Amino acid sequence: MDNEFDRIRDAMRQFVAERDWDQFHTPKNLASALAVEAAELLEIFQWLRQGEPDELGPDKLQAVRHEMADVLLYLVRLADRLGVDLPSAVDEKMVLNRAKYPADLVRGDARKYDQYKR
Repeated sequence: MDNEFDRIRDAMRQFVAERDWDQFHTPKNLASALAVEAAELLEIFQWLRQGEPDELGPDKLQAVRHEMADVLLYLVRLADRLGVDLPSAVDEKMVLNRAKYPADLVRGDARKYDQYKR
């Protein structure tokens, strides 16, 4: 993942540099753009029953792919601007999630962690 992450980050850096857009890529602006792209992804699923691939069809599935890519690109760019090692942050968060949601306690149950009796 690190090599793939680095490849995406470096491609985004080059894309931004070629357009002199770094001046616009403040953490606030990137976080805002990330939220907008996530909303555009969600919009594709609005009014669908489940949003499974067969319900989406090829055109909407392609739109989902592109919106997912936009979300990833803005997230990677935001991490880059803030100096966040995203793969390490994911590893740290998974440790926290495992502690909050022990498999033997939550298996098959979608409630939030604070609703479980420990």
